[in-house]
Amino acid sequence: MSETALAGLIAPEDLLARLGDPTLVVLDIRSSIDGGGRPAYEAGHIPGAVHTDYVADGWRAKVGQAPGLLPPLDHLAALIGRLGIKPHDDVVIVPAGVSATDFAAAARIYWTLKTIGHGQQAILDGGFRAWTADPARPVEAGSPPERTAAPYPVVMQQRLRSTADATLVASRSKLATLVDARSPSYFEGHEKAPEAARAGHIPGAVSRDYTQAFDAATGKLRPRDELAALFAGLPKGPAISYCNTGHTAALNWFVMSELFKREEVALYDGSMTDWTQAPERPVATGAV
Repeated sequence: MSETALAGLIAPEDLLARLGDPTLVVLDIRSSIDGGGRPAYEAGHIPGAVHTDYVADGWRAKVGQAPGLLPPLDHLAALIGRLGIKPHDDVVIVPAGVSATDFAAAARIYWTLKTIGHGQQAILDGGFRAWTADPARPVEAGSPPERTAAPYPVVMQQRLRSTADATLVASRSKLATLVDARSPSYFEGHEKAPEAARAGHIPGAVSRDYTQAFDAATGKLRPRDELAALFAGLPKGPAISYCNTGHTAALNWFVMSELFKREEVALYDGSMTDWTQAPERPVATGAV
């Protein structure tokens, strides 16, 4: 195992230096979100990487009309165990590196691992796109390697997850800042997700469009100073990141919690599709 636990982002050259380490799990998450999936993985991937399809493998679960909730813990324990991940492994999550939505998938898996108690994970900065930008870095083809492990011993970290009830308390008490990751059209109520019962945002929330944190030209998050400017002005103290389904909000959670080390940052995985199912939960419209 590495002497220093992974956290946040890892550069391709640093990952290259770790290849072959028996305590390293490289997790290729390409799926329909990036136009890839298992066929893209088999055509070419980082040597030794295992594949999990972010969409097809059940990293999120539909409950009622909310399609993005944390799955049952026994499902996650079995899924992560099948991938060969053990509690003391270092996990590097590899998205395709093609869009903000694609990076958010990596951030959501990162959050999920941390929420069930795993402590050493990082996202490959720029994803597979950055890895292949240097032809000297190796790529292999073929099926995933066989990895077996017992179901992961989940130790739930509830502080990283906000529920509808906890988010309602935060909205009313203003004891936590609600950070809405969606575009202004969703925030202001001009459009909504199909599963959401109402358009708008949680009262008191502030808007921070997650796409602004991603540089499409490089496939990476924007430089640290630009991210700091984007998230400047947020009140200090606890924060809850949300969106429509708890997917894109994971990117904002990742920046606040893992890059800027802000304490008490939670993800509301149900987000607006869950929030709006109960008529008594208020929804606001318009700009702030």
